[in-house]
Amino acid sequence: MSSAAAASSSASPVPPEDDVCSVCHDRFRIPCQANCSHWFCGECIVRVWNHGAAVQPCKCPICRRLINLLVPANVSDDQNDDPQLQRVLGEIQHYNHIFGGAPRSLTQRLQDLPFFIRRLFRELMDPQRTLPLVFRARMILMVILSGVYVLSPVDILPESVLGLFGFFDDFLILVIVFLHLAAVYRSLLLYRHGGH
Repeated sequence: MSSAAAASSSASPVPPEDDVCSVCHDRFRIPCQANCSHWFCGECIVRVWNHGAAVQPCKCPICRRLINLLVPANVSDDQNDDPQLQRVLGEIQHYNHIFGGAPRSLTQRLQDLPFFIRRLFRELMDPQRTLPLVFRARMILMVILSGVYVLSPVDILPESVLGLFGFFDDFLILVIVFLHLAAVYRSLLLYRHGGH
């Protein structure tokens, strides 16, 4: 496999080749990634949700975190006419519509942060996928401004006076920037997959 093909395959959101769905223990059919980063067959995770209370998001069968976003893997053009695929994607869209905009605690947002940041940077590196220009500009501006603040000698809590405690404001700025980027990217994913 060429390095370009390896880079392209690692950048696209697909489950690992040697992995199986933890619900049916079979190869993935219509793979979906949950906000906790675990992969499931689309039909299997919808079945898990339907088995429980339909008014609440289901919990991940692996880590037990609430799933408030399901992101289906890219569907090839020859699969678009499959009625089962359309039905499962419709159910995932319905799930995201119900639970995607639900208020989430700060703890849930912090737990989801690695998932969204990892997907965001994967998407930035993939030449086949394009993020909207406004989002790219906003992201670059936020990263540059937070970098300038962290590297600047002017601080709200100066390190020279407060020692290690002075790094708290720098850390807080970075967490706020990443939380904001994750929230905007999450809303972009919901919009793309019909959860708006």
